[in-house]
Amino acid sequence: MKRLGPGSVRYYFYHEKKLLLIVTLSGILYNVGMIAAPWFDGQLAQCLYDIFAGSRTAADMYVLCLSYALVILGVQSSRYVKRLYVRKFANNISLSMKDILYQHLVQTPKRDMERADTGALMTKVISDIDTCVEGMRKFTTEIFDTGIVMVTYVVMIAWYDWRLTLCVLVFPPIAYALANSLRRTVAMTAARSKESSGALSGITLDRISNAMTYRVYGEEAVQDQRYEDYLTDYEKKMILANLWENALQPIYKVIAMIGTILVIWSGGHNVLGTGWETWDIAAFSTYLACFIRLATKSSHAAKLFNAIQKAQVSWLRIQPHLRAASTLPRTVPPAAPAYLTVRHLSFTYPGSDVPIFQDLSFSARPGDIIGITGPVASGKSTLGLAFLCENPHGGQILFGTQELGNGHTSPKGIAGYCGHDAELFAGTIEENIRLGKGGDIIPVLNAVCMDQDCASFPDGIRTLIGEGGQRLSGGQQARIALARTLFHPRPLLILDDPFAAIDMATERAIYSHLRRDCKDRIILLISHRLTLFPMLDQIIWLNGDGSSIAATHEELYVSCQAYRKLYDLQHAQGGGSHG
Repeated sequence: MKRLGPGSVRYYFYHEKKLLLIVTLSGILYNVGMIAAPWFDGQLAQCLYDIFAGSRTAADMYVLCLSYALVILGVQSSRYVKRLYVRKFANNISLSMKDILYQHLVQTPKRDMERADTGALMTKVISDIDTCVEGMRKFTTEIFDTGIVMVTYVVMIAWYDWRLTLCVLVFPPIAYALANSLRRTVAMTAARSKESSGALSGITLDRISNAMTYRVYGEEAVQDQRYEDYLTDYEKKMILANLWENALQPIYKVIAMIGTILVIWSGGHNVLGTGWETWDIAAFSTYLACFIRLATKSSHAAKLFNAIQKAQVSWLRIQPHLRAASTLPRTVPPAAPAYLTVRHLSFTYPGSDVPIFQDLSFSARPGDIIGITGPVASGKSTLGLAFLCENPHGGQILFGTQELGNGHTSPKGIAGYCGHDAELFAGTIEENIRLGKGGDIIPVLNAVCMDQDCASFPDGIRTLIGEGGQRLSGGQQARIALARTLFHPRPLLILDDPFAAIDMATERAIYSHLRRDCKDRIILLISHRLTLFPMLDQIIWLNGDGSSIAATHEELYVSCQAYRKLYDLQHAQGGGSHG
């Protein structure tokens, strides 16, 4: 059997099979038990008639009522179990879809995300998944609450009078046919409302993000009017979608209930003994109650069709993302150490003719620490991102025999990255380092000289740091980000200006730890501060005009005037030697 993936609806049903088993058993008990209510209704009516006729007593009524209550208690208990586990089933699917889609979005290349409509993405992640899951929940629920119970009611009324049953069952299929004929219209209006919702989300974000710019340049009135136009379009399309989905429900019900006229007319003849069957009051009451419930359920089935049609629209919108996400590994084991070989590497921003760097070649082996520096805006960070396969580049990047970038592969388990922006979230120090991974974080805290800081905090590593780490200093933020990178080992580490907010003594201490603990890794150290560069194995100097030099510190100090001038300037300010 072909393995199911997140791009298949059956994948989610299969993974929740245990919950569905409970739903199935409790659903069958509940919906088969639903016939108890109309049967008891008929028996109560007959008992009341017999009491007035003198053939039965009030005690008989009490026993019947007690039996009714106990049976309904059992039936409703089954209903509670079914509804509880259907909700759990829907919640699990919603979380699973959102997690899969989130993993796909956060691993989508930055250039693709920048071309995407933010509002449309928000709608896919939230609204479309919710609509899709709601359709799956209703489908699962109505299999029992409509499908099984309708079959039960049909069997019940056919047992009382099969000829009358054949006549009255003509009308519910007409309601189904009407709902099915409007399927395209319902789906089309739902799709248009989703598109409008995404556009409204996008313009809302734009209006908030650029509020100051619009205010400064006197564009507020224009943008407000533009927003009102989008809002009006959304309101119209949402009203139309809801109209087609909900306004026709009474019509479905009326069509399905037409058979009530036949039940009253033919059932009356049965009670009088002149019809197809001979009934008492209990039989007439039971048949009428069963048919009314059957007709009501049939109109619900028509509504279910519309809900599923809306869910299909949402499913088609998110399915490509879910299918693409199925190719992403949920856990990424680190790759084995290997040599890094860079051949004639070049990069030019799309739409530009001026290369940021070109014809850059160098190699490194495990244990090497290579510095990358140059003037402001010379492409240092851009070079670092090339090893993360963020942008297409010229030339080759080989890690061992595996080529990175340009459509070959993403750096799965190969590259670790610590950017100049710490990118911390509003959790604890421990949570920001672990990112869900187990193990002892104390060694990496020691390695980045953060152990004493944590010891001084009242809650230690469980200290909440606020959104973006705002409760910490810039140096503490940088060291936590570096600790996170070291805690998730990769054989190639790109460290983009990790020491900018750290004093030189701490910088040297961290460097010593990196030398000692990272002998099986290659480190690319991007920095504008050259304090450590005499101790590095190799240095890449980017001139800022597209050219570059790869050499040792000593060679570069002699051959490159710009590097020598920058180093001497920093050396004069901070002390030390170039040798």
